[in-house]
Amino acid sequence: MQYRSFGKLNVEVSVVGMGAAALSGEGGGYGFGHISESDSIALVHAAQDAGINLFDTAPIYGFGMSEKRLGKALQGERRERAFIVSKSGITWDDDKNVRLDNSAKTTEKMLNQSLTDLNTDCIDLFLVHWPDAETDIRQTVEVLVAARDAGKIKAFGLSNTNADELALAAEISAPQVLQAQMNLFENDPVQSLFPSIQKHGMGFMSWGTLDKGILTGRVHHERKFDDVDVRSHAPWWTSVDHTPRYKAMETITPLIQEAGHTGLELALSHVLAHPEASTALC
Repeated sequence: MQYRSFGKLNVEVSVVGMGAAALSGEGGGYGFGHISESDSIALVHAAQDAGINLFDTAPIYGFGMSEKRLGKALQGERRERAFIVSKSGITWDDDKNVRLDNSAKTTEKMLNQSLTDLNTDCIDLFLVHWPDAETDIRQTVEVLVAARDAGKIKAFGLSNTNADELALAAEISAPQVLQAQMNLFENDPVQSLFPSIQKHGMGFMSWGTLDKGILTGRVHHERKFDDVDVRSHAPWWTSVDHTPRYKAMETITPLIQEAGHTGLELALSHVLAHPEASTALC
């Protein structure tokens, strides 16, 4: 495993990070299929034993199940070797109706719940999951700065952000890490975020690195998803025609295979060729 500096944080993270939404499909929310708790824990241990030290989760992954399973997997000596990332902002009511809420009250509530569910005294990096048009990001950042000062988190950042939100947040305190979707078909961060990352020395995490499996060939036009896989029902997936990307990979895959490589290698190298990228989530 290779490692890179995480912006100005005094830590090196594995260039491949584990996206822990995969731990909690049957919990609902955002997940990728059935997996037992024992298999989830074994998966985390296998990832860590392979050199992965960054684990990215969020409350919406399994409505808390991902955080709880990750917390069970990373205890004692394993916790000491792990860099855990979680998030706030995507919350839900008693009927599991999901909403976006970056208000100060909800941010603090979600952070405290994540600490409990992860069974840890401190979260290494806490992100604001998505921009909330109803909330001034400066109010959210004030909560996160206070949490950092109190030792509840070591660092904070913004996920899926934009230049305007980033500028407002920096009026309170500059985010230390940014996260955004980036892969062979989605390259917006190169123009929208990398200049700020270069200027301020922030870390960067890609999500969607494998484009939900399209780039590795695991997802194609014949692929069926089980009932607890978010790709079986989420409008952001089911309402989009993925045919152009499938056809692109039908052309690309034989070429990279002829050169002795795989779609996984292509996906990772595309992100990691950029020095701004600290880790590519998979």
